[in-house]
Amino acid sequence: MIDVDIRGHIAVLTINRPEARNAVNGAVAQGLEAAIDRIEGDDDLWLGILTGNGPVFCAGADLKEVAADGGRSLGTKRGGFAGYVMRERTKPIIAACDGPALAGGTEIVLASDLVVASTAARFGVPEVKRSLVAAAGGLFRLQKVLPKNIATELVLTGDPISAERAHEFGMVNQLCEPGTALDTALELAERIVVNAPLAVRESLGVMNAAAGADDAEGFRLSNEAMRRLAATEDFREGPRAFIEKRAPEWQGR
Repeated sequence: MIDVDIRGHIAVLTINRPEARNAVNGAVAQGLEAAIDRIEGDDDLWLGILTGNGPVFCAGADLKEVAADGGRSLGTKRGGFAGYVMRERTKPIIAACDGPALAGGTEIVLASDLVVASTAARFGVPEVKRSLVAAAGGLFRLQKVLPKNIATELVLTGDPISAERAHEFGMVNQLCEPGTALDTALELAERIVVNAPLAVRESLGVMNAAAGADDAEGFRLSNEAMRRLAATEDFREGPRAFIEKRAPEWQGR
């Protein structure tokens, strides 16, 4: 249900249930958690891209499984829904949406670090239309990436927002033509993996941990990250490569 394609330091993860609009079932949740485990555990993998096979990124929860067991099989203990939305990670994940990401699909996008979307994509949390709530992060994460009133409108009406409008508000990093979301995400990924991988992880970690914190806590977290980096080989390689006027050769250690 989750295909993994390794491209250098980048792992492309594809939800592969096109016949079910890539809806999340138990196999998708288990497969996505295992794929994230693989990325986190492999020192040679520095970044992931998450996409969907077919014209839909992800239609959310498989309602047949929700009806059968209340949705208990659609998550994991560590990752929550889809084995992903609550998963603690150190390496960045780009969501590449070449079609609609709705309900749990939007919540998967919100749990990612960066978002690339084609104009064929749209985002929304239509749970209220089925007497449900967006319990996999949508109710509090949407208002972090959209103006509060816009997020409230999406939650209360259940109506979607276009990729173009999401891009205008900053929810989407890069907007592209239909059929090019993965290629655009790979271009963005290449801009990231030229950088020191440990520095990328530490920087992302500080940003996430310091969200909502005061300046004193932000400085404390930043200084701790710098101290950890100072003990690595890559910390010495960066200045050395600059002085020698060559591209750095990162080791990830």
